[in-house]
Amino acid sequence: MRHLVILFIFIHNLSFCQNFESCQFISCDDKEIKDAYNLAINTVEINVRRGILAAGGDYGGEWTRDIAINSWNAVSLLYPNIAENSLWSVTINKDSVGHQYWDKIIWVISAYNHYKATGKIDFLKQAYRCSANTMKQMEQSVYDTLYGLFKGPSVFNDGIAGYPIPIYDTLVQSSSVFDHPNTYKIKCLSTNCIYYGAYLSLIEMARILEIDTSTITSYQAKANNLKNNIIKHLYDPSQNSFYYLTDQLGNKIKYQEGLGISFAIIFGIIENNQAKKIINNLYISNYGITSIWPNFNYFSDEKPGRHNNLIWPMVNGFFAQACIKAGNYNAFLHEFKSLTHLAIDPDKGDYNFREIYDPITGKPEGGWQCGIHWTSCKYQTWSATAYLNMVLYGLVGIRLENNKIFFQPYLPSSIGQISINNIKYQEAELSITIKGSGTKIKKFILNGKKQSIPVLSKNLKGSNRIVIEMQ
Repeated sequence: MRHLVILFIFIHNLSFCQNFESCQFISCDDKEIKDAYNLAINTVEINVRRGILAAGGDYGGEWTRDIAINSWNAVSLLYPNIAENSLWSVTINKDSVGHQYWDKIIWVISAYNHYKATGKIDFLKQAYRCSANTMKQMEQSVYDTLYGLFKGPSVFNDGIAGYPIPIYDTLVQSSSVFDHPNTYKIKCLSTNCIYYGAYLSLIEMARILEIDTSTITSYQAKANNLKNNIIKHLYDPSQNSFYYLTDQLGNKIKYQEGLGISFAIIFGIIENNQAKKIINNLYISNYGITSIWPNFNYFSDEKPGRHNNLIWPMVNGFFAQACIKAGNYNAFLHEFKSLTHLAIDPDKGDYNFREIYDPITGKPEGGWQCGIHWTSCKYQTWSATAYLNMVLYGLVGIRLENNKIFFQPYLPSSIGQISINNIKYQEAELSITIKGSGTKIKKFILNGKKQSIPVLSKNLKGSNRIVIEMQ
């Protein structure tokens, strides 16, 4: 069965190469990583419908957050045209972002990242207007002036199983957070971290486009104020940990929110030296960090909540990125190995990037919500792009800046060599090989010539071969 599945992936990829922007290939000493990467690529490609990236094989339609996260994770580097089409598809006439009210601001971060990958100034001009309009709308509608935080549910937890009682109103039978009034009043870590990241993106967009300095100054002041209030209301310095949220009464609710902690580290709300300590204090299951830990009172290990103490690979992808940023490579490697295993182990994911997994058994597990046992959907796009990001950001060490791309690879001794082709960077196409192990670069070779620094400018064009030798 294993060989049949891999053969299917190979043949399927060949057929998609005829229609897609490029054909993705990986070479790696570790066959499991190679298989998982190919499976992730295949998952992305089979979920492209009418030129738009869908959320997964079991989902119809598109969601703003899914498209934004998938583009941000990997799609802007691998399939930039699909990423751009997808990003615009969830806007209202390219003038403002649509869909879920509380987490749609994540689009702003993805749009700026897409510009860094493509260098398309016309896209940036439109994206900035769309982003600025959307931020203004959210400031007017969901900003709580008393706390200096944005109201609403956590970033992707649109199911009420992601919240403790009484935020979860047990008299309301609906699973949707929209039907539980208290969810409109809470202030969540992940959501506010995303708003902070969006302000940082708006600042950079405005600088590139040479928007008036008063606008940039205003965004910077708002970002600083939001960061300070995240620390004030959602961080516990005595325990060196973050709260999940403040509830409708202003009480601080102390659950471990994997995505919120990840974003706090990624966006620099907490410094790296402190981030290392936070990561070391976290509960990590055998299969990686769970979405929210521990179980709420109305769930258990035997009856897990859908948005509670389960493995959502999308969350694990961002946590892996946070671990790299904090310099905790052991924690990154645990997440990376876990997701590799979950995807290709026939007793776990069964050669499938599922939506959710059980942290104890590793089996696909949709969890419970409002008395219903849900399924773990197949061919989940953001689970696949989370894995691609672990490879591209973690192992290969790709870092995008405004006008350049640089590399900070990490290659564990168990791998030895990895090569990936058809990485899109503005007008260039990159084939990258990394040899050796560790985090220190010994040689950086571009098209056969040794370079003094591992940096490529935006002026690079055409096909380019990069070889990085680690010490």
